[in-house]
Amino acid sequence: MNEDTYTSMMLIVAQVFEVIAAAVLFIGLLWSVWISVRDYRRRRDGGLAYRAMRQSFGGAILLGLEILVAGDLIRTVAVAPTLDNVIVLGLIVLIRTFLSFSLEIEMDGVPPWRKGLVSGASVMARAAAASKPAP
Repeated sequence: MNEDTYTSMMLIVAQVFEVIAAAVLFIGLLWSVWISVRDYRRRRDGGLAYRAMRQSFGGAILLGLEILVAGDLIRTVAVAPTLDNVIVLGLIVLIRTFLSFSLEIEMDGVPPWRKGLVSGASVMARAAAASKPAP
């Protein structure tokens, strides 16, 4: 296999990762809307439906970001490992990491490094309270 063939294949692999990430985002949006509508119909609570949508779509965004980082890594390391490309990749990963942390804090209410402080009992209590039928 010559270098041009290898480069072309790696570019295609990176593009496949980008397409998968876009599909995850789109399917995640549809899934989140479905969950939100279902919750609203069951409980007639717009706030609960909004939180369900925000959390489920936030998870899809996190997954999509991780897949995009994988595609960027392949493109940078396998296709064009120049110092400039590595610096750009580092900046992209830094920005996406910041976005991921922000999304996790928004969804869970605690920073990712403090999740161990949230006990299983409090998580279960919140889940039980959220699943109670409306009076």
